Amino acid sequence: MLPFNLDFLHVTFFDVLDVVLVAIILFQIYNLIRGTIAANIFIGLAIICALYFVVRALNMRLLTGILGNFMNVGILALIVVFQQEIRRFLLLVGRNASLQRNKAWWKYFFGHPEEEKNNLTRIKPIVDACKTMQQNRIGALIVFAKYYDEEFFHNSCEYVDAKITKRLLESIFQKNSPLHDGAVVIAQNKIKSASCILPLTDKTDLPLQFGLRHRAGIGISEASDATALIVSEETGEIAYAKQGKVRMNLSFAELEKLLNKDFN
Repeated sequence: MLPFNLDFLHVTFFDVLDVVLVAIILFQIYNLIRGTIAANIFIGLAIICALYFVVRALNMRLLTGILGNFMNVGILALIVVFQQEIRRFLLLVGRNASLQRNKAWWKYFFGHPEEEKNNLTRIKPIVDACKTMQQNRIGALIVFAKYYDEEFFHNSCEYVDAKITKRLLESIFQKNSPLHDGAVVIAQNKIKSASCILPLTDKTDLPLQFGLRHRAGIGISEASDATALIVSEETGEIAYAKQGKVRMNLSFAELEKLLNKDFN
């Protein structure tokens, strides 16, 4: 590949590729912190950095020394402050880099109609339970974890390890049930845990009608590669959270398609 030459500019293919890759990374980082407290923290750090260069140029020794000490530990401070965002970014990279975990491509090359039919059979009890809970205005939060982290979930959950059935899901989320507060975690084609306490999202631009269930569903989808299904107790509306983003007011046909795509 011949370089592109001007009198004052020397650009090669790898220079262009370098700029494109950096732009993609910055765009992904922007998507991760957009609408969260981390965005405001990032702005604050940028202001401090700009102030440091200004006071250094003005030869203001005291402020330069103070801000210089902050700049010296800047990388460590970024890791501490943005640890959740860094975790989410690494999860995003790992999820997109793995062909096997990208189910659309995996099914395209290796999928079988019989496997898809079996998957629809597995998610039918979940969809049927959501229909009943929507009619009766019963709130629910169901998390679909691709990998069940026993240490994480056992600390805040009641271990169940039961077959997925419509009646079991309905009984767990009944208002008089001791397990109705918190989330149900489904993994390995079983109801693994109930009454789970999940991390809440830091997003500040969510609709006002979002309660703790919605914030917890979005939060677990940010902190891991899990997805979350939320049934609103007030309106009966079905929502679905994935990768920190939430789809609202889903029909049961749409819910079935999403579960068939993400649930294994």
